[in-house]
Formats: sequence, structure tokens, C-alpha cells
Amino acid sequence: MKRIVIVGACGLLLAGTAGCDRLSAAWEGFNNPGPVERPTAPPASTPTPAPDGSLVEAGQAVVLQPETDDALQTAAAVVALDYLPDQGDLTAKMFGTAGGDPAMNGLYTYIAFFQSPAEGWRVFRIGDYLEYQIQAVSAGRVELMLNESVMDQGTSEIGSRQTAVILSFAPGPDGAVPETVTVTPAR
Repeated sequence: MKRIVIVGACGLLLAGTAGCDRLSAAWEGFNNPGPVERPTAPPASTPTPAPDGSLVEAGQAVVLQPETDDALQTAAAVVALDYLPDQGDLTAKMFGTAGGDPAMNGLYTYIAFFQSPAEGWRVFRIGDYLEYQIQAVSAGRVELMLNESVMDQGTSEIGSRQTAVILSFAPGPDGAVPETVTVTPAR
């Protein structure tokens, strides 16, 4: 199972077409290189590696400007992403977005199924937790351990507990994405 944790602005590449344009141009340049320019003189100096093994500058820096597409705010909020294998023709994933109070169940947790490029994803919200951990995945089934905050109403003290659920779903006719997902408490 592959888990991807997206930190900060890395999620911007998921939704921005500007990133796709840059990648497309780089791919085109890689596949269709122009004439090779040979230097007429050896370089003035070759950067020597730093003694601690860190990188040293070796080219012209590029200054990036912030993206202005409001839809990228949603993409940047994704902080956990897990692809779900073994789902036959379905493309499925679990993901969580940051929201609310991070100390009190601030991970909005979802399961999603890819419909088509025109329709995008069918998304189901499982709930709000501190963290989810996938325990097992099989066709039409995902077992989750959930860490969540709980508040004692009498003392207003915040504690935590671990619970478990089983997500189950079935593909629709002709392998279409599920119409519903069932969440069952587990132990």
C-alpha cells in the first residue's frame, strides 16, 4: 500500500494547470532536444560539494510567484493520501484534509472513487478524526483504525480514544463507482 503525505504547497501540482504546462514543456524538451551546444572553454569553476553533504547551487535560480486559482486552496489542504489497491476496475483512495481545530479531530477523512475525467471523483466523507490508519484492504472493503479526540462534558478536558470501522462498498452496474459506502463499527 502506498501512502503519500503532502506537505505545504506540494499539493498545488495536483490541481494547477500551470504545473501541467511546465511539466509538458519539460517533457517536450527532454524528448526533442535541440542541437547540443559544446562549451568553447572549460567552466570557470566547478562547485565543490559542501563538507556536510548538502547541495550547492549549480545554476540560475528561478523565482516563483504564488498561484492565484482559489481551487488550489482545497488541493493544498490535503495532508494524507492513500491509494487503495485490489479494487478491480475501480480507482479508489482514502484522503484527509486539514480543517477545524487540529487538536480536536481536525482531519476530515474521506474515501473517493474515480468516475471519469469529465465527472471527476465520487467522494464520501467518513468523519472527522485526528488520524486514520489503514489496517487491511481487499475488494470492496477497507478496515480502518481511527484516533479521535473526545471531550469530557463535565470537566471540558480533552482525551483521546481509538476506534475501528469497516468500510464496505460494491461496484455499480458494468463496474461503475459505488453509489453508497457502508461504515460499520468494528473491534
